[in-house]
Amino acid sequence: MKMESSLILVGLLLASSFSFSKACPNGLLENVDFPGSDITFLYSPSVEHCQQLCTQHPACLFFTFIRPDWTSDNRHFYCYLKSTPSGQPSSQTPLLGVTSGFSLKTCNPEPRPCFSQVFQNVDFFGADYRTLFTPDIQECQRVCTQDPGCQFFAFMKEDHPIHNIRFKCYLKFSWSVPRTPIVEKKAGVTSGFAQKTQQTQELDTRKQISRAKTLHVRTSFFPNTDIPGSNLEHQKSVSVEHCQVLCSAHPKCTYFSFSSDDFECYLKNNLNNLTVKPKDGITSGIPAHFCQLDDTWVKQSYEGVDFRGSDIRFELMDTAELCQLKCDEDPNCQFYTYVDENFSDRAAWRRCYLKRVITMPAPPIVNKQASVVSGFSLRDCRTSLA
Repeated sequence: MKMESSLILVGLLLASSFSFSKACPNGLLENVDFPGSDITFLYSPSVEHCQQLCTQHPACLFFTFIRPDWTSDNRHFYCYLKSTPSGQPSSQTPLLGVTSGFSLKTCNPEPRPCFSQVFQNVDFFGADYRTLFTPDIQECQRVCTQDPGCQFFAFMKEDHPIHNIRFKCYLKFSWSVPRTPIVEKKAGVTSGFAQKTQQTQELDTRKQISRAKTLHVRTSFFPNTDIPGSNLEHQKSVSVEHCQVLCSAHPKCTYFSFSSDDFECYLKNNLNNLTVKPKDGITSGIPAHFCQLDDTWVKQSYEGVDFRGSDIRFELMDTAELCQLKCDEDPNCQFYTYVDENFSDRAAWRRCYLKRVITMPAPPIVNKQASVVSGFSLRDCRTSLA
């Protein structure tokens, strides 16, 4: 009865917490659900990580996280991202096993948050790119921290039921470079990137350049040339330089091909051979290793190109240049699209759409799993302390 009274009291107190809008809403509401208004759900190992996912998602304003102690069904580590036109939850309900909270977009959030906690009996499943054996979890985390491609890891403990994977350390990758999910040709729009961007800074290859001497990558592009097969995955990119950045960021990418007709960047994985063939409209290339990447793709604006989706909001601006400056001023903005008077829909003229995607480490699946310990690279923790 005491627990029920406490939950009711929490529910009554929520009304006052909804009054803020521009303030920094960094509090968490334990055993409180924000039902409905879901945008999507992502896996997350902790409520703090879930809150950062909501902060980096372009549309998320608040969230509900299903904790490991949830007992109603088998959902655990679910992070439900939510939004309403008012910016506030439409309702709230006391509920055991969940924690709710708000985006930190108004709190000047750290673009690369530190996650130092390790999670016992939790598996970050998938996204593997390298495995090795280490004597303990600490060494596994150190290896992940020192490997530029590693964002998180899973370690199999000495009592794991599968004997031949005991002491195995799985290094895992997720994108830390902002990617434009949809790129297409469209009259009357101009798109581009924030100049304060972390796009190239996010690449840890830069951190490994000698402070005494900066090495510039020699451009290794093959125009009108395809490297068929060996596809690892494909992403949208606005230029061949952008495609090279994506390939350089992915630890399994050995070379790439970029299609200028549809902005497709094909990342490829083949350590044994590289076979080229002539093909118009395709430029292929090799990633950069331990060098300063070409950042001209960040500095350019792209007329007649739409970065569709991933909108944070739009504001009215007179020019694309002012739109780019507005994106620069907003700490949450990574890229933008500006609509001018050549666009077919007059109602959209002068709109400056500010955009972003999630770039923090995000395991594709989080499961309860005995004798497994998972965690994140401490690279961003060291950066935040520097």
